[in-house]
Order: sequence, then structure tokens, then C-alpha cells
Amino acid sequence: AGLKRVLGSFDLTMLGIGAIIGTGIFVLTGTAAAGTDGRLGAGPGIVLSFAVTAVACGFAALCYAEFASMIPVSGSAYTYAYASFGELMAWIIGWDLVLEYAVGNVAIAIGWSGYFLTLLEYFHVPIPAWLCVDPMSYQHIMGVLAGGDATAIGKLNQDLVELVQAASKTAPRIGSWAICINLPAMLIVLAITALLYRGIKDSARVNTVFVFIKFAMIALFLYVGIQHVDFEKHWTPFMPNGWNGVMTGAAVIFFAYIGFDSISTAAEEAKSPQRTLPIAIIGSLAVCTLLYVLVATVLTGMVPINVLATKEPVADALKSVGANGIASVISLGAVFSIASVLLVMQLGQTRVFFAMSRDGLLPSIMSRVHPRFGSPHMSTVFTGLIVSLFAGFIDINVAADLCNIGTLFAFILVAIGIMILRVRSPETHRGFRTPLVWVSAPLCVVTCAALMYYLSMATWIRFGVWLVLGLVVYFLYGIHHSRIGKEVKPASE
Repeated sequence: AGLKRVLGSFDLTMLGIGAIIGTGIFVLTGTAAAGTDGRLGAGPGIVLSFAVTAVACGFAALCYAEFASMIPVSGSAYTYAYASFGELMAWIIGWDLVLEYAVGNVAIAIGWSGYFLTLLEYFHVPIPAWLCVDPMSYQHIMGVLAGGDATAIGKLNQDLVELVQAASKTAPRIGSWAICINLPAMLIVLAITALLYRGIKDSARVNTVFVFIKFAMIALFLYVGIQHVDFEKHWTPFMPNGWNGVMTGAAVIFFAYIGFDSISTAAEEAKSPQRTLPIAIIGSLAVCTLLYVLVATVLTGMVPINVLATKEPVADALKSVGANGIASVISLGAVFSIASVLLVMQLGQTRVFFAMSRDGLLPSIMSRVHPRFGSPHMSTVFTGLIVSLFAGFIDINVAADLCNIGTLFAFILVAIGIMILRVRSPETHRGFRTPLVWVSAPLCVVTCAALMYYLSMATWIRFGVWLVLGLVVYFLYGIHHSRIGKEVKPASE
């Protein structure tokens, strides 16, 4: 069964903004500027990091817009890879998209949990520390603390250190093993799953409300923060670690831009997709880039960089200048803002699973559509359970870096795919054509590859292991159940 076309260009643009603005602006901006967990900090040069990443994403957005106007069905880069490269590469990119959407949502849920805990503290609502920290972070931080290296300890997220120390005193134990779990992160994922189960229209309405809350919170922060900006004091030095710091920051905050491509996963539910999808993809990226640069400029201009190395840098920056009440309002707004990112990214993952199942590469149960709500309910439930489980047990930096490398890889393949189809199928109708495609698409490949270069070796190793695991699954299951010879064709509106 197919999905119903119920989304207009406004709904799609709001989905894009809902996906992009969230953890990146409220969490990663500060940590990328300050440098945490051994990474080089960009310092105030984080403003340039956002510009570099925006350029890479801009080229990718143009390529996505052309593909979305050609093949307006669910699946995003997976479907585009099927049309460009064939089934094996489509499987690889579909498997890779799990890193973008599912693993990315794990990082987003963990970021949401940090702001939620700040909100609970403001209202003096007690919650045991061991229910708010994942075991990976707990073991890592306890190991660093036990080592006694002052330099290594100083590079840790100090808010997380305090949480871990509190958890170590109260956590139930099995022998010497402390039991820890990030329960708030798990619960928000399950709540979002329940909403998505009810269908795309209800989900889009809720997302639009969340987006307007985002706009209000960002406007409030800019209004208050700009009154405390002192560039002469806080922007010296502007790039404390040179271009290495700026590029490392760009590779980290690339996570902040992930989301515009998730619009294309809803292509099968869009009205007049050849027109509305390109508008939404390019429009949402442009709006969010402007907001990111404004926030980064004010944030780094109002406080010393070290203040930003926390799990909620925007709120902590406001507290450091005495705006405690505003900080609490921002924390409340961040809870809603980050929840909308979870909503759209999880929507994206369910639609990728839906498309892969419909092509026979995953079990057919994943492409079942609910008779009442019109949602791919089984892939929605499966995605929600898996993301919730991992959100409770792994570290945010591991999840964010894996999401980054997975998305950059997807962007590179989409750009290459556009060039292939320009040669192979030049006569195919395109509602939108990438401007200067033989310049834009290669630049997308080069800039995304450059950002991948600045990710850690550990991230590359995990990525390689993930792809090998995906190939094993394909050759054991997918290749035997796929619809061989199925040609992906542009769907009618």
C-alpha cells in the first residue's frame, strides 16, 4: 500500500526547520567552540565552522532537490541510489542512512535529556542521577577520574562529571558494576514514536507548533544575549587552534545541519512534490543557516569559551551573565525544540525502512500501512524501540560522530548519482535542476570528503564495521528476497 499525499510546501518546510534546529544549536555549538573530549575547539571561529558546513550542505541540498523532483517517493538517498547505482549500492546507502536517522536520533535524545534535567532542577523535581546517565559515559568518566590526570579531567564535560559522581554514590550495583541508564532519553523517544504512529498529518501539526516555539526561543536569546556581547574581550583569539580547530568544529557541528534531507523521505506524502520538495529543502536550509550564524556570533561574543563546554551551553551562557530566569525559559524551549528534531528524524528512518521493505530488502512487515492512521506503523514501532534502547545506553559523542560520517557519505553518493543520471537519463523530466551541476556536484563531494577527513579514526573504524555488517545482512537476507530487476521510476503526482 502507498502513503497519502497530504503535505504542502509549508508543512514540508516546517519539517525541515524542525529537523535542523535543535541539538546542534542548543548543544553542539558550545561544545564544538570550546573543544571537549580531546577535540580541538574552534573558539569564536565556530562562526566560520558554520559557514563551511553550510556550503557543503548547500551543494548537497541542490542535488537532493533535483532528485526529489525526479523521484518523489519515500526513501530519500536510498531510492536515489537505487536509480543511480543499482541494488547493492542502494542497500549500502539504506544501511548507511540508519546511521543518519536512527543513530542520529540517539544523540538527539541524549541532548534532549540534558535540557530536560536542567528544567527539572529549576522546578526542584528530584530524579536519581543513575537514571540520567548512560553506562558508556559513566565508565569512561569514572576511568578518567580514577587515572587522576588533571589535563584529561579538565577536558571532560564538567556537568556530566558531576552527574556521574552523583550516580556513583546512589546507583544500585551488581557486584562492582554500577547500574546506569538514561531514562529521560528513552521515554522521549517512545513518546515521539506514539505520535508518529498516529500518522504524518498529526505529526506535522505538532512539529509546526514546536518550530514556532524554536523561533521564539532563539529571538529571546538573541535579544538578551546581544546586550552582553563584548567581541574585543571574548573574540581574542578568534581561532585559538587555527583552521584545524575551525574544520574540526565544522565536522562536529555538521550534525547541526542534518535534517534538510529528511524532507525527501516524506516525498511520497507531499502534494505536488516536483515543486514543493525543492522549495522546502533549499528554503529550510537557508533559514536555519542564518539563525545558526546569528546564535554562534552572540553566544561566543557574550561569554568566555570555557563556559560553553557543558551539556546546555546556551542556558549556561545566560546564567553566567545573570539572566537565570531567561535561561530557564530557554531550557523549556529547548525541550520542545529538540523534541521536534526527534520527530522529523525518526519520521525519516521509518520511511527509509518502508521503502527498503517494499523493495524486498527488508521483511514485508516493515512496509505495512495502518488502515486508520495511514502510517507505516510496524517500521515506526521497530524504529522507536531500537532508538529508545540505544538512547539509554550509549554516549552522545559516539552517536553524533557516527551520524555525521553516515550522512556525509550519503551526501557524496547523492552528488555522484546526480552526475550519473545527467549522463544516463538526460531526457528524464526534472522539476528542479541543480544549477551548474558539473561544478556544484563535484564541490559537494569534495567538501563532504574534507569534513569526513576531520572525524576521528575511531569513528572511521566504527563506520567500516557498520558497513561490513550491512553487507553481511544483505548477502544473507536482502539479495535472496529483493525484487530483482525492479526499476525505480518517477512516480506520478
